[in-house]
Amino acid sequence: MLITLQNTCKAYGAQLVAVSKTKPNAQISELYDQGQRVFGENRVQELVEKHETLPKDIQWHMIGHLQKNKVKYIAPFIHLIHSVDNLSLLQSIDKEAKKNDRVISVLLQMKIATEESKYGTNREALRNLVIESFHLENIKICGLMGMATFTDDYEQVRSEFKFLKASFDEVKKQSLQDDDDFAVVSMGMSGDYKIALEEGSTMIRVGSLLFGAR
Repeated sequence: MLITLQNTCKAYGAQLVAVSKTKPNAQISELYDQGQRVFGENRVQELVEKHETLPKDIQWHMIGHLQKNKVKYIAPFIHLIHSVDNLSLLQSIDKEAKKNDRVISVLLQMKIATEESKYGTNREALRNLVIESFHLENIKICGLMGMATFTDDYEQVRSEFKFLKASFDEVKKQSLQDDDDFAVVSMGMSGDYKIALEEGSTMIRVGSLLFGAR
């Protein structure tokens, strides 16, 4: 399945993030040995432990909700943080990045789903976040992330992905037109990645298709 997903991503010019949360190192190593280098985790403690014990050329992505007081633990090594949805968290990442003499890449998370349990900012707050980010020297806004509603209504899912892509295009045009780093639309998971790619995703986050159901 890994090769199939990698080839599909390549056809769309997208990147595959293997979501390895709760999975043991042995299973991660199997994908690593097949050439996968990008893995996503949603808990800081588990992410730190895996970083310490697995090969150092893995690019670790933080894809889960991140608390400000835990940024310091991943700041020395994290490759990309997907889930930034408020200024306070953005400032904390900038502060910890500066301490580590790094510039940390982040995605701004938009709430595109109807479920109350999903995190994310709205379009107006998104614009403000982008403007505020201009004052922070140790973070790099690389794009947007969103999670669609968990539903069998694929037209709703498609509509939500369209909304995220339109929001990305709007921010790009209005504020970051000359910024080549602002290029990531992270959307699509095991159940809806095909729709996401069709709607312009440049990064999909796939777990169960690669590792099996939890």
